[in-house]
Amino acid sequence: MEKVMSQIEQFDKLILGSGQGGKLLAWHLARAGQRVAVVERQWVGGSCPAVACLPSKNEIWSARVAHLTRHAADFGVATGDVAVDMAKVRARKHGMVEREAAFHVQAYASSGAELIMGVGRFVGPKTIEVQLNDGGARTLGGNQVVVNVGTHAAIPDVPGLRAANPLTHIGALDLERAPAHLIVLGGGYIGVEMAQAYRRFGSRVTLIERGARLMAREDADVGDEMLRIVRAEEIDVVLDAQTIRVEGHSGTQIRVVVRTPSGEETVEGSDILVAAGRIPNTADIGLEQAGIELDERGYIRVNDRLQTSARDVWAIGEVAGSPQFTHVSVDDFRIVRDNMAGGHRSTGERLIPYTLFTDPPLARVGLSETDARREGIAVRVATLPMSNVLRTEATDEKQGFMKVLVGADDDRILGFTMIGSEAGEVLASIQTAMIAQLPYPKLRDAVISHLTVAEGLGPLLSRLPERAAR
Repeated sequence: MEKVMSQIEQFDKLILGSGQGGKLLAWHLARAGQRVAVVERQWVGGSCPAVACLPSKNEIWSARVAHLTRHAADFGVATGDVAVDMAKVRARKHGMVEREAAFHVQAYASSGAELIMGVGRFVGPKTIEVQLNDGGARTLGGNQVVVNVGTHAAIPDVPGLRAANPLTHIGALDLERAPAHLIVLGGGYIGVEMAQAYRRFGSRVTLIERGARLMAREDADVGDEMLRIVRAEEIDVVLDAQTIRVEGHSGTQIRVVVRTPSGEETVEGSDILVAAGRIPNTADIGLEQAGIELDERGYIRVNDRLQTSARDVWAIGEVAGSPQFTHVSVDDFRIVRDNMAGGHRSTGERLIPYTLFTDPPLARVGLSETDARREGIAVRVATLPMSNVLRTEATDEKQGFMKVLVGADDDRILGFTMIGSEAGEVLASIQTAMIAQLPYPKLRDAVISHLTVAEGLGPLLSRLPERAAR
């Protein structure tokens, strides 16, 4: 035992996984003079800059350029035939990813944190054995340890699906061709984003969703509007569809048999993309050796300070069951950073927004109407079609709507949802007002710059009914 212990390299802080929260914590602690090691098996900086957030938005923007070019004549601009060069789309994305990778390597070097490329597995409390990518092994110990290993795409247990070698978002973002006919399994955030992007790249697209509507986590009016938007772009949508089996091989020929209320249907295509949820990367990394407990869904069990069941071990990001957004992982970093220093920050104190980067985008913060009903919260609700926002008269971006929820007995803004141009940017104004607990009339009566999309907040908030007399 003594021989093994003598081989352990000891660090002040040891971080498994270099995703958003973990890398920020590593750089912060190392710059403060602590000895820090980060173990990363594949993507320096985690999935966001390499295969997820940034690459997807990069290609979605290319798809939007293609869409606008095809419709340039509607705005009085003459163009010739429009062709999409997917090799150049991919090259543009790769250029961005390479710049991000170089930035991360430089950031590790300048901070003093040691980046160790290899596969890490716990072999004891606060002790990780790393099989190095370039050969050999190291055993690392940390006075405090942070687990930041993220999640991966789920492949549903459908006969023939795994054998078909389906695309996930990673493969879909690395194609040098537009599939002749892309079948997308899953009508949630990733599925809808990718379906619209590849339709704009020129693919025929069929979107299969097991629920009765798209965007099942949103209010029914949101799902209905998103359905209208994707169908307007000639994306075929099959709802309330149970996938029975898959035949063939993605990239050549695919047959998907589904059961719907009207009977069995077969969808034939060239490629299949699975966008059916995420699975935490907690299997086979030795968590039981470290005394780190999982919850019933396989995520690391943490308290509201992001502490695990093991002493001096924390978890950050998606693997901790945090909402699956990069900006949440950034806040997890702040919580762990401050609590490691003796603070008392909690995950229960935050207001989390999110944006779906379809065109137009969907953005939400706070309660939805469904949330309010489920939680028994009485609210006043107002909606405003985007066609009533003056900015859209100039841009013709009239799809979607704004919706706001305000307390029935006070003037606090409790939630906001928007499908429309600049939705993510407009959302920030509402989020700021909610954080400041600003009564909604203050925002309603604000002088907002003309001609902007945010100017629609005034007419929206003016539609709220008055408080009931008591």
